[in-house]
Amino acid sequence: MSRGVGETVGPFHAYRRSGTLWAWGRPLAAAVTLTFVVWRLGIGPFLDGVRAVDGAALAAGVAIGVLTTVCCAWRWTTVAHGLGLRLSFPAAVAACYRSVFLNLTLPGGVVGDVHRGVSHGRNVGEVGLGLRAVAWERTGGQVVQASLTVVVLLALPSPVRPSIPLVAGVIVAAVIAVALFGRVRPGRRSRWAQLRHAIAGDVRHGLLARRAWPVIAITSAVIVFGHAIAFVIAARTAGATAPLSQLFPLALLAMLAMVLPSIAGWGPREGATAWAFAAAGLGAELGVATAVVYGVMVIVASLPGALVLAAAWVPRAAIAQTGGAADA
Repeated sequence: MSRGVGETVGPFHAYRRSGTLWAWGRPLAAAVTLTFVVWRLGIGPFLDGVRAVDGAALAAGVAIGVLTTVCCAWRWTTVAHGLGLRLSFPAAVAACYRSVFLNLTLPGGVVGDVHRGVSHGRNVGEVGLGLRAVAWERTGGQVVQASLTVVVLLALPSPVRPSIPLVAGVIVAAVIAVALFGRVRPGRRSRWAQLRHAIAGDVRHGLLARRAWPVIAITSAVIVFGHAIAFVIAARTAGATAPLSQLFPLALLAMLAMVLPSIAGWGPREGATAWAFAAAGLGAELGVATAVVYGVMVIVASLPGALVLAAAWVPRAAIAQTGGAADA
């Protein structure tokens, strides 16, 4: 009996240890990246970026933030409705603002999305499905982002342009492999069959439905180009004079790095931007200053999310105080 328990508990604790290591490893990797950039370039480029921020850049960031947040909410409601979940558009906009604010102020860069999925799931009584809706919404957006990035990097000069045909080939091969693997017919009672059935149903109803995929494609494209434009504005604000045809691919490369785990948005963005600008001949220092300007722009644009959090907290505090008075 004790041996059986030991065999069960051992892997469980190993899983928990691996999960803990992964949870700590992600922000640690971002911290190492940021530390390396500071070690190589000093604190000067960061200060230059902060000093370069002006009202015009912040106003542009706020305006672009409104557009991208609304598109994110539209995409999320489309996926959620496809999966059979209730979600109003105004509630989705507020939750997306809150999600962006949490992503930009807490380590990891995904806390806001997890909170968004859990909160929505609790409201509709389906936490698991709520998390899946957010996960598929984010996945659909990242697929569109990767596709647009490959197309732009093939068409415009960039430090990685020679490697893009190979990357595109790998992506196509991966899609074919997944499609072929999905045709394998496992036993009907196997867990893989159940998982494959659940994933296929989510993709079919949440992403590929006739009313879903056009919305996902359009909103994701607007979000990608909106962030890219904000990045170009940040570069101009930081002092970049390179043509748009050179800055736009660099913006998309930096956005790919932003998908990686970070410390409240910082770390991979600065490392990737420093490398990309240096490889393009614009200077790593200018790349870091651009990343800092962009970081300040998106933080200011996310501040409505703080108001959403405060609006949700104030009624709870009032209820708690009322309850305490009644108990007294």
